[in-house]
Amino acid sequence: MSGKVYLVGAGPGDPGLLTLKGARVLASCDALVYDWLANPELLDLAPESAVRVYVGKKGGDHTMSQERISQLLCDLAADGKTVVRLKGGDPFVFGRGGEEASALAAQGHAFEVVPGVTSAIAAPAYAGIPVTDRRATTEVAFVTGHEDPNKPESTIKWQALAQIGTVVCLMGVKNLPIICAKLIEAGRDPATPAACVRWGSTPQQQTVTGTLADLPQKVAEVGLKPPAITIVGQVAALREELAWFEKLPLFGKRILVTRARSQASRLSEGLQSLGAKIIEVPTISFLPPEDPEPLETAISMLDDFHWVIFTSPNGVEAFFSVLGEAKKDARSLAGCKLAAIGPATAAALEGHGITAEVTARTFQAEGLIESLEAHGITGQRVLIPRAAQAREVLPETIASWGNLVQVVPAYRTVRPPESTMLLAKALSEGLDAITFTASSTVTNLMEMLDQTGRDLLAQQSKEGGLVVAAIGPITADTARGYGLEVKVQPAKFTIEALTEALSAYFAS
Repeated sequence: MSGKVYLVGAGPGDPGLLTLKGARVLASCDALVYDWLANPELLDLAPESAVRVYVGKKGGDHTMSQERISQLLCDLAADGKTVVRLKGGDPFVFGRGGEEASALAAQGHAFEVVPGVTSAIAAPAYAGIPVTDRRATTEVAFVTGHEDPNKPESTIKWQALAQIGTVVCLMGVKNLPIICAKLIEAGRDPATPAACVRWGSTPQQQTVTGTLADLPQKVAEVGLKPPAITIVGQVAALREELAWFEKLPLFGKRILVTRARSQASRLSEGLQSLGAKIIEVPTISFLPPEDPEPLETAISMLDDFHWVIFTSPNGVEAFFSVLGEAKKDARSLAGCKLAAIGPATAAALEGHGITAEVTARTFQAEGLIESLEAHGITGQRVLIPRAAQAREVLPETIASWGNLVQVVPAYRTVRPPESTMLLAKALSEGLDAITFTASSTVTNLMEMLDQTGRDLLAQQSKEGGLVVAAIGPITADTARGYGLEVKVQPAKFTIEALTEALSAYFAS
């Protein structure tokens, strides 16, 4: 049976601008054929089993001809695959999606078009330029700055374009001097405001403003390269008032996130919303303990414990996973009092329908000890399901109060094998900040480096070229132990507080 091809618009660069339907078909495809302009983050939405084919389409460096791409789509459909053809922007706005659809139709293959947000409106919007505004113009024209080279002559109607309020030119950086000259020759005022926006909607966004007469020179002076959008019209003058994206406190900052991949999204999304470019290098991942029997045995004897103390959200999830495997649920904890080391751990318990009797205000053993001490715990049996390797201050202190404490490993942390290569790439491209959310993330990252790399990182942190942000004092002390200077440490030990503190640092 023939498969089906979805021509999906990847949007202008910001992965958040992909449509819901685009995300849905990506999640169920068998094959993914993608362009240079498609954000690499979107590739992760496809199943791991999906075949991935890069076809280039970078200006002046086409990995695969358009004819071969169209035939590839037909061949994959003939094999019965569900195919996503991921194209930058919108497939039918200067994206040659029509040619690919025609090839599929000619060979009798089913296809569907999933429109995307075109850079023709998104890049100007992120630069603070509305393509229409009734104070300036109620009409807009989109034109390509790179016509089919096989055409005998240009078919662009310059005389007509010169009369349109806003002209948006895609793929026109190379021909910008010709484009501006043609519009002026056709009668457009040389003093008309104009702008070029490169990598619109991404943290690499760069905007050059001027007039129709001097924009080509200004673009050449800063060395602006494709991909870029050119906007000509009075609306370009509104940028001074309406620019918002480039004013975000973390705009353009390259920030390394070291959390486990399964946990990185909250921190990454928070930083991205403030304009940062996020590089995820997970320094830890979570696995079941090498010996699951101690936790399984403890769960089978929950009636014997008076207290169960959780020291991380990971411990909560690991505990309830084993509890579920034993065909039990939260009712098994009815006879126990529960304690959580911080708000995040308490929230993880609430996700299972349980409220902790004791919640420390901070994600720190000393804070939990202080909170528990007020309850006068003594002569009790206490269960602590936690990481296989952790500080002993909590169980030792509780035991010193006259309690019988049983510590069982609920999970273990390991370093992902691919992270060393990711770290090397991130460091070679340059970073503005590194975030650490646990001491283990510091230790694992530094152990990925040789002594020269560790010394260089320490030197950069002390000279101000690299901002080190730690979620709390224990993590900060670990970082200092490696010679790093910690410049950001929030008062509250939460992901949200870490994001706010880093934003405030750069804003100041």
